[in-house]
Amino acid sequence: MTLAPEHPTTGHGIDVRFSLDGTPLAVRHDGRIWMVDPDVHTAHWFTRDAWWEHRTRAAIGTGDVVSVEHWQVQAKLPTAGAELRTFTLRREPLATQWDLESIN
Repeated sequence: MTLAPEHPTTGHGIDVRFSLDGTPLAVRHDGRIWMVDPDVHTAHWFTRDAWWEHRTRAAIGTGDVVSVEHWQVQAKLPTAGAELRTFTLRREPLATQWDLESIN
């Protein structure tokens, strides 16, 4: 699925490849691999999920049920003259899959 400017947000799962230190290196989206530009600033932050609005309880030992992880990276296709795009990535608490929040 390609995101159009009029619909820049998706909730679809994507694959993200990370370096050993945990920084995103590449994003696989729409059957293509986008390389993260290491020379452009990336942003990494956490927000909090109101888990009690979605679940009635969290089992003891479940882990962190409130931290939503976000990355904003600049990436481009590995072709000459490819344009940088801003990818905003999101991972829900306890999830192993990343979601593509937006591309600009």
